[in-house]
Amino acid sequence: MLEKNAIKLRALEPTDVDLIYNWENDTKIWRVSNTLTPFSKHIIELFIDNSHLDIYQTKQLRLIIEVHNKPIGTIDMFDFDPFNNRAGVGILISEDANKQKGFATEALNIFIDYAFNTLCLHQIYCNISESNIASLKLFRNANFEIIGLKKDWNKTYNGYENEYILQLIN
Repeated sequence: MLEKNAIKLRALEPTDVDLIYNWENDTKIWRVSNTLTPFSKHIIELFIDNSHLDIYQTKQLRLIIEVHNKPIGTIDMFDFDPFNNRAGVGILISEDANKQKGFATEALNIFIDYAFNTLCLHQIYCNISESNIASLKLFRNANFEIIGLKKDWNKTYNGYENEYILQLIN
């Protein structure tokens, strides 16, 4: 089981369609997820229907973060590269009321353990905009190291913003 204390990471279920639909179509998070267009419920249903496929086939994995059996966000593995033993990670805690409570930290720690000890990855990485102070703090506190800065990487309403790449090597 991927759980520790009150936090559990679980597979997607068909009943998560509305939840994922709402999160994916929340325009406030599009900037951090590099999303430009809405997702249909049909696409979300297809994604969930295919979530049972092996990570070696899909090269990605999405898990629901639950606190006391209540979904509060997701943690995603993307760009899974089994040859080079690496993958990217992204995390979402959906509501402000659930932020700054240690839930993301605990979920990330469970995920790191899974990535290194179950999938036997050598490294995981993430990309974080320079202005996303909370995410930078989260990943730095989990021993991710800033290994580069992509200048003027993301277009914003106010111009362009730099993006850090962070890496954790096992």
